[in-house]
Amino acid sequence: MIEATELTKRYGKTTAVDRLSFTVRPGVVTGFLGPNGAGKTTTLRMALGLNQPTGGTVTVDGQPFGDRPRGLRHVGALLDAHDVHGGRTPRAHLTALAVSNGLPRRRVAEVLAEVGLADAAGRRIDGFSLGMKQRLGIAAALLGDPPVLIFDEPLNGLDPEGVRWMRGLCKQLADEGRTVLVSSHLMREMEQTAEELIVIGRGRLIAAQDLRGFAARNTQPRVSVRTPDTDVLPGLLTDEGAKVRREGDGSYTVTGLPAERIGELAFTHRVRLYELSTQSASLEEAFMELTQESAEYCAGAAR
Repeated sequence: MIEATELTKRYGKTTAVDRLSFTVRPGVVTGFLGPNGAGKTTTLRMALGLNQPTGGTVTVDGQPFGDRPRGLRHVGALLDAHDVHGGRTPRAHLTALAVSNGLPRRRVAEVLAEVGLADAAGRRIDGFSLGMKQRLGIAAALLGDPPVLIFDEPLNGLDPEGVRWMRGLCKQLADEGRTVLVSSHLMREMEQTAEELIVIGRGRLIAAQDLRGFAARNTQPRVSVRTPDTDVLPGLLTDEGAKVRREGDGSYTVTGLPAERIGELAFTHRVRLYELSTQSASLEEAFMELTQESAEYCAGAAR
């Protein structure tokens, strides 16, 4: 379990993390979301003892990570796939980590096979693609078979097969009862991977809840309607107080009325319907709605 209590980090007059409190539970994949500059990486670095908090605390299983000897047995983390000596081989890199953390050398071959780098174990890392470096970073995180895993943007550089593999790995680790925290800006991927969310903006907590509840709470239900009677249905719906938007494919997106009421109106007024379906709430839309005031960098802003 990872617990932050009033966690704060200041750099001079800039507050990167502002009295942030949250809990990451074992047994589920928790997504850590926020706009650029929200303080996500700073928070993760404090959790790993790489940055010292200005105030508050963050603990791993009740203890600051920096107080634990041989840390890879307790927490595995991927923060920056480029943070590795390019002149080494994966085997040499992981062996050094194993020896320094008191881990059996056999784990090196095991994790290289697990991440798909067994055939590249003797190659120099400076010839690796970003995706291969990501896999090596994940291998290092798994090396100590730790109960807590922290991944910062683990999908960067991975091909579709790699993305699918990483998604399955996170779920497998959580199913084994481990604590899995994944920071990512890929909303669609988090929608398929995470079960719980921690959302921050400008260093402050915005939301901490399960994914479905977050998406449903922060987006208005929508209904997709398709009809050949385009001169009748939009007016009927508008008169009922709904908002109607015509889409490029000829369908209509309706908010403010449930599908049942739309169907009743169509039946009463003999309007033909080719489609009537409630659209599930989108994590991306909910995220954009909730964090729009917390985004530090916005494209298209007036100069």
